[in-house]
Amino acid sequence: MRTILNIIWLVLSGFWMFLGYMLAGVLLCIPIITIPWAIASFRVGVYALWPFGRTIVDKPSSGVGSFLGNVIWVILAGWWLAIGHIVTGVAMCLTIIGIPLGIASFKLVPISLMPLGKDIVPVDQVRVAA
Repeated sequence: MRTILNIIWLVLSGFWMFLGYMLAGVLLCIPIITIPWAIASFRVGVYALWPFGRTIVDKPSSGVGSFLGNVIWVILAGWWLAIGHIVTGVAMCLTIIGIPLGIASFKLVPISLMPLGKDIVPVDQVRVAA
């Protein structure tokens, strides 16, 4: 089922959001100081291309630096990408078949706003705290 959802996602939304993240990453590579944000943009872009079967977890080693980096990220590119996910999610939720894809698009909004301090891992590797 994950593969089918990923293929539908790729055609309807994933490719366009992937291009948005890649464009943001390339633009952030121009000034050398913003290359760490460009790397985060590329990483999240690949996740936005094929999201089903993977999830987002907090990095245990992230701290104040990640928070400050995320503030800069929101100013540079995050809010544009978040708007893209929201618009795509609303458009997908207009049909019954698109509702799961719309929900997935809404789930990408937090990482599009705050990608630093997060890891993208396969769902099978997530440990449940007992």
